[in-house]
Amino acid sequence: MLSDVMEDYLKTIYRIQARSDPPVSTSAIADALDKTPASVTSMVGTLEDRGLVTHQKYKGVELTAEGERVALEVVRHHRLLEAYLAEHLDYSWSEVHDEADALEHHISEEFERRVAAVLDDPAVDPHGDPIPSADLAPPDDDETTPLSTREVGDCVVVARVNDRNREDLEYLKDAGITPGTTLEIADVAPFGMVTVRVDGDAEQSLPESVADSIRVRTAADPTACGCGEVTDA
Repeated sequence: MLSDVMEDYLKTIYRIQARSDPPVSTSAIADALDKTPASVTSMVGTLEDRGLVTHQKYKGVELTAEGERVALEVVRHHRLLEAYLAEHLDYSWSEVHDEADALEHHISEEFERRVAAVLDDPAVDPHGDPIPSADLAPPDDDETTPLSTREVGDCVVVARVNDRNREDLEYLKDAGITPGTTLEIADVAPFGMVTVRVDGDAEQSLPESVADSIRVRTAADPTACGCGEVTDA
């Protein structure tokens, strides 16, 4: 049996690996989990002894096949729970992350199966993050990029939004910026503010940190920014 803390480490390593090529630095893990470097080094050693990660000094940490399987199971639990809380218990998308964090380690496989069935096996959670399949196959790379890296005039579709900051999520919901929304980059200020036209209508100005938390893909139809929401995001 693995502890909740061990599973949290594996999930965090998986999330960092999904954004950048492994190995993952111990400092990146420490920043993500708000832990001291010494605590991370100690836990990495424990996980390595269990055959869940490999660790090369001065290079970093990488999940083994078994470590990835455990991480994907926890991620699947988390994202299914977020979807269930939002769709059936009337939680807002800014509230579901903390609740799912508390529950993800403690549900049975039968409970997971029933939740998935009630939700009709969703592909993504409320923030657009892909839900690993029941056989724990890693989700395909969605080839998205941060909104903050796009240029003026680009027409994009919101694919995913980072679920870690409740205030940012509440702001984006009020601004109408959720997965599936089309955005046209109207302006990028030198000091980092990104202004977007939402669904071809009102403009919203986003701090660079918020724009960096939104992952987008190029709209299949370049005219989409002037004619509302695209549905294939």
